[in-house]
Amino acid sequence: MEFQDRETESEEQGGTSVEPSESLQEKVERLKRQLNSVPTLPGVYLWKDREGTVLYVGKAKQLRARMRQYVNFQDERAKIPLLVDQIHSFDYLVVSNEHEALVLERNLIEQHAPYFNADFKDDKSYPFIALTKQDTFPAIKYTREKRKPGTRYFGPYTNSRAAREMVDIVRKIVPICSASCADWRQLNRKLQSKDALPFLTTDGTVRPCFDAHVGLGPGACCGMCTPQEYALNVARVERFLAGHHQEFVDELTQEMQEAAADLDFERAGRVKQRIDTIHSLASKQHVVSQRNLNADVVGLFRDVGIAGVHVLMVREGRIINSNEFILNRGSDVPDEDLVHMFLLRYYQTTTSIPHEVILRSLPEDVEAMEAWLTQRLASSHGAKVRLTAPKKGEKADLVAMAETNAKHTLMRYRVRTNYDDKRTNQALLQLESALAMDRPPLRIECFDISTIHGSYTVASMVVFTNGKPDKNQYRRFKIKTPLDEANDFLSMQEVMSRRYAPERMADQRFGSKPDLIILDGGKPQLSAALEMFERLGVDDICIAGLAKRDEELFVPWQDSGPVVLPGGSASLYLVKQVRDEAHRFAITYHRELRGKGMTASVLDDVAGLGPVRKKALMKHFKSFKRLRQASFEQIRESKVLPEHVAQELYLVLQQYNEENAKKEDL
Repeated sequence: MEFQDRETESEEQGGTSVEPSESLQEKVERLKRQLNSVPTLPGVYLWKDREGTVLYVGKAKQLRARMRQYVNFQDERAKIPLLVDQIHSFDYLVVSNEHEALVLERNLIEQHAPYFNADFKDDKSYPFIALTKQDTFPAIKYTREKRKPGTRYFGPYTNSRAAREMVDIVRKIVPICSASCADWRQLNRKLQSKDALPFLTTDGTVRPCFDAHVGLGPGACCGMCTPQEYALNVARVERFLAGHHQEFVDELTQEMQEAAADLDFERAGRVKQRIDTIHSLASKQHVVSQRNLNADVVGLFRDVGIAGVHVLMVREGRIINSNEFILNRGSDVPDEDLVHMFLLRYYQTTTSIPHEVILRSLPEDVEAMEAWLTQRLASSHGAKVRLTAPKKGEKADLVAMAETNAKHTLMRYRVRTNYDDKRTNQALLQLESALAMDRPPLRIECFDISTIHGSYTVASMVVFTNGKPDKNQYRRFKIKTPLDEANDFLSMQEVMSRRYAPERMADQRFGSKPDLIILDGGKPQLSAALEMFERLGVDDICIAGLAKRDEELFVPWQDSGPVVLPGGSASLYLVKQVRDEAHRFAITYHRELRGKGMTASVLDDVAGLGPVRKKALMKHFKSFKRLRQASFEQIRESKVLPEHVAQELYLVLQQYNEENAKKEDL
């Protein structure tokens, strides 16, 4: 079955034609009508934009039901509103089962590289260790080549040095030809020309290569071994690279004992050197399980825009290798989607499939994923691959270890690529464009009000210079306007008048004039600030009110609606970061004032309780809460106050507690 464009099909059937001026609501209604013809069968769907570019590829057990979740906005993922806004048409393909849908989804993502699908951030080719099994004498090599038929690949290795070292270690343990050996390449050419003489010659007329002299090669180039004998070495290399080291040690130990029994001490010595090499390798590998654990442990750590993934390859209870990756779309893609994408991409390339994949949380399509991995494992013993998400115990500790390493993976990537600086510059340029500014907002000031029913009302001012917090420039304001109840409008006006009054603008302690002012609270706060700016004569600063609900920016020069920054964009992240910092700074100051006010107002009513005794009381009871809950005996036993003062304090605290209880009941 071929893909069919749903827009074309609708027009052929007399559906609504698509006009360039089509509104979002009209488009959604059109898509809903077209989805009525989509079957309730498993398959893969592709959302496209107006130019036909694939925006997103997904799979579903029931295509129609899954696709309707998008246009009905029942999918709670942050990226969905932005995706639906760009959708113009769709395609779909029906398959037999969810397993087939999984494989097809991976292929289509690789083919189209859709913007809204998570994928590797750095899509470079990772190194592998390969065995050229199509040759009469297969060779081992370090490679980044695209997969070739007849070659078995082990990896990927994200550390190229580790891959090269592993090739050297393998050849010390099991003599095998290297693909870089000139003699092996010459032998291969002769074999391809049907000249079998080289490996049948045993009279010493063909000189062995250097690797054969030092024991790294078996001497296939000079007829020292037959293809059948060489095939045994190839099988050993495959088992060793797959992580079956103990089985290999047992086999070599038996071979060493047999050589010693035959008095062939030279051969026994060579075998012992190979066993020692394996033991030295094992001593460098971290033991994480006393059990014969054969698993991959996947750790994920997310940050804005990107995510780090670390894979610990545990074989026979030891970490034999670890790989690290950077994924894009880290901020607005759920963990399940990131894990789903990563598992598809990683296990499509590696041939080292474990019996168990350990994760923090399972993907939605866990059964289909297990079936696909089991097929990739292709065990002759019928072994299956399981996906597990342990909550405690040894395996949960391994996931935590992988997540810690994923965090450091991300940190190293950010430092190596100057990711933060690049993203900050991108955010400032995006804000300049979105808010129609003359220049990037290199200095941003953000204000937030914090109060409780008009009491202890405060405001915060945080400053971001060049996109980063400038804490030396932070300021906090205690609102002086008398308030009977919370009034952010008046509070914001007071703050604006105090910060942007001519004398304050000239005060170097407040720093330079901002390029952009952001007010937490949206349109009401913006209106209050603009009214005060008109009184002050301030008209040369860009100002915007940030609505909390949908992260929309209200600006005075646009009446048609707020400015909506793209979901997951660097600019939206910066605006959120500025707003959250202003909120944190305001609420901290509010709590500080409220705590001091509550304590002071109560204790000040007690006759005979001065500053020295207050300090001694708080030191004894540790907090005002504990003092409130103390009995008269406990206050007296503290030996801080005379008995008559202790009695007075107890009565005042009792009255305070009763008043608070009444307020809570109301």
